[in-house]
Amino acid sequence: MPAESLGDAVLGPLTRARLGVAGLPGDRTAIMGILNVTPDSFSDGGRHAAPAVAMAATQAMVRAGADIIDVGAESTRPRAATVDLQTETARLAAVLPGLVGLNWSIDSRKATVMRQALDGGAALVNDVSALGHDPAALGLVAARGCPIVLMHAQGSPETMQDAPTYVDALTDVYDWLAARIADCEAAGIDRGRIIADPGIGFGKTLAHNLALLRGLTLFHGLGVPLLLGASRKALIARIAGDAPPDQRLPGSLALALHAAACGVQIVRVHDVPETVQALTVWRAAQN
Repeated sequence: MPAESLGDAVLGPLTRARLGVAGLPGDRTAIMGILNVTPDSFSDGGRHAAPAVAMAATQAMVRAGADIIDVGAESTRPRAATVDLQTETARLAAVLPGLVGLNWSIDSRKATVMRQALDGGAALVNDVSALGHDPAALGLVAARGCPIVLMHAQGSPETMQDAPTYVDALTDVYDWLAARIADCEAAGIDRGRIIADPGIGFGKTLAHNLALLRGLTLFHGLGVPLLLGASRKALIARIAGDAPPDQRLPGSLALALHAAACGVQIVRVHDVPETVQALTVWRAAQN
């Protein structure tokens, strides 16, 4: 390959502008607030079971500065069992009226739920299986032309933490995401609508997670915006003491700031006001 072409192939993905997608800003790290309408999510399961409570939490996150709200009606925490379609669609239907007019995304692995959310105004699909769980999901996202978050996971939630193994976690995850992006492009999904997530905690040990965090900037080589979801996750307790999920705010902020320093375009967080403040001060200090 000529030197000029090689330079384009290597530098092109790194220097290509990351345009804002799904109403998200393209000039700063965007904040995705988490709304789980589930009884068993690892951090806030059951807290937003009542639609009125869920909507109050959503409005509070929006007022605090969340750029988008990520709504999940099925827990994909380690050991979580797959939720049946009827239950997941019913949970989502209960909160859909309160999401009208807001910028929100759907966190689901199922094409039917994705369709329900998109019909209800969702701006983005966030799939922890990278459109690999439901055979109909890839075609649906391609046909609807919506932005999609492709997340890396090794195994399913039920078994992913049993014995995750990599030759080299950083390069293995990178290569998997690169291949999945190519598959999605081949299926008709425009690269400009793809966001990549290395999948912290999804089929990874602490050592694997730390390798991904230390090498986070490598993922810019994919040529798409990056999302990091590390808020309140177990690696914080394993690094800094056995704190329960709702007492992991300092560690969550540290990871959000690390993501911003690495140029990550979106952070997915539980603690929106605190993250907004931390990133605002960090940006002021940087500039």
